[in-house]
Amino acid sequence: MTLHTDVAALLAEAGIADVDVDEAVADEHVRSAAYLRVVSALASSDRRDRDRAVVATLLRDPHEMGSRTAVVALVDEMAGKAAGPAGFRGWSAELLPETDRLKTGSFREFIRRRVHDWLCYLSVRDGHVPTAAELADVTDWMQRLLAEASTSPAVLALLAESARKKKTRNIAGNRAGSRPR
Repeated sequence: MTLHTDVAALLAEAGIADVDVDEAVADEHVRSAAYLRVVSALASSDRRDRDRAVVATLLRDPHEMGSRTAVVALVDEMAGKAAGPAGFRGWSAELLPETDRLKTGSFREFIRRRVHDWLCYLSVRDGHVPTAAELADVTDWMQRLLAEASTSPAVLALLAESARKKKTRNIAGNRAGSRPR
């Protein structure tokens, strides 16, 4: 497959007709923006049977930064729609083998870390209180997101005590202190 064929197929499948395929192939910025639109259309669909194939196509792009960004956007959108950690775990397990297409190891790891972070978030949202070790195993970004979004006094107290960043500890501490007893 060629890049032109891949871009044309992704746009057609997503129903995006206002992107010039030749321009997208020639300009990685145009292509990256188009990929984000494709991912948005994919995530808003109720069908999940094409996700792995779309991710595989995205990751064939020679501009790995743009394709990694699109896959992370898909992971983020799907985590936001997930009913719980089990469904998201199953969905992401189907896609993660495709990340082996990335030549850049840090890009593969970034996507895997993002999935791990969202699994933690979804577990906390479902009532799980992470241990200090589990909390230490998520990124600073996820620790802050948990501090800003969690409604669990136990989670907020744990973050206030053991988050890596002072700002995150302060957010969690302030939110824990302002919660009605």
